[in-house]
Amino acid sequence: MSDAQTWKPAYKRVLLKLSGEAFGPPGKNGIGPVETLEIATALKRVVGMGVELAIVVGGGNLLRGAQFAGGNNTSHIKQTTADNMGMLGTVMNGLALQDTLEAIDVPTRLLSAIPMDKVCEPYIRRRAIRHLEKGRVVILAGGTGNPYVTTDSAAALRGREVDADILLKATKVDGVYDADPDKNPHATRYDRLTYAKVMADRLQVMDIEAFEQCRQAKLPILVFDFKTERNIERAVAGHTIGTLITLE
Repeated sequence: MSDAQTWKPAYKRVLLKLSGEAFGPPGKNGIGPVETLEIATALKRVVGMGVELAIVVGGGNLLRGAQFAGGNNTSHIKQTTADNMGMLGTVMNGLALQDTLEAIDVPTRLLSAIPMDKVCEPYIRRRAIRHLEKGRVVILAGGTGNPYVTTDSAAALRGREVDADILLKATKVDGVYDADPDKNPHATRYDRLTYAKVMADRLQVMDIEAFEQCRQAKLPILVFDFKTERNIERAVAGHTIGTLITLE
């Protein structure tokens, strides 16, 4: 029996924000079957702990709206269109994750904020909660269905809507620092923070709209490195990893 199988969950219902980069091979764009299977295997272990799991997926491995709009003077694609393209990318990642999870016997439902009933269910709050109650992993794609809104904001909103106990923000960085660790070798990582401290010091956790949603709902946020083996399970078990942000 592995040590992960002996861990008890600290939370009953979890919202996991998974960036699109998690699906791509290192340093490359696209969807990597090996990387997707690694994620799915970790998620299967989480489900085995008895956790109700909802996942908001990003699409940055396929397309980011900012690469087509904003300051790019060579593009004739409007910001609204570019953001819609990015949201479609999240559905592609969601489909890949859904099939991979079901291939290893994890019941899964893919719900999209952008209606496309040929490939997935529409996002309906009560339906999402019912799937969670039945033990299905709920993959939430399509962002919020609106342009000009990040997938961080989608994660915060969905976390509130499904009454998640915590928002797990899986990143390539092992927490929140007082400075950019890539630029400052003396940057210090926080183990715990309050919402007030994050706002007062303007720390980079997620975009301000998403963070404010979590603050209003008193929804804890854990920022952690998902690439470290078994870290998703450790996060769910309440182990001291990454940076935990709470009211007090």
